[in-house]
Amino acid sequence: MISPFLPLILAIGLEVVGTSLLQQSSQFTRLWPTLGMAICYLTSFYLLSLSLKVLPLGVAYAIWSALGIVLVALIGWLVFGQKLDMPAILGMGLIVTGVLVVNLFSKTVGH
Repeated sequence: MISPFLPLILAIGLEVVGTSLLQQSSQFTRLWPTLGMAICYLTSFYLLSLSLKVLPLGVAYAIWSALGIVLVALIGWLVFGQKLDMPAILGMGLIVTGVLVVNLFSKTVGH
């Protein structure tokens, strides 16, 4: 069996692309970014469901949200020119740290 983290990582990647397309859809007024967003989100949720066959929901969602937040923030900065202040960066760092603590030290996560 493949690692449950492979579909989770692919799901996160598609969710990040979908969220970036959401920005480009201009509140669903542009057809192609809107369709791309919908396809990315649907495929992303399907892949997330595959990882949930093995991973606990809370753990999978923590990984999903932490990586998604950081990646979307990076895309916002690099692609859309959106600035982040120090509290935003610190907060995202705390989120990622929390996910690392759960994955490295919690007995909830099966390794």
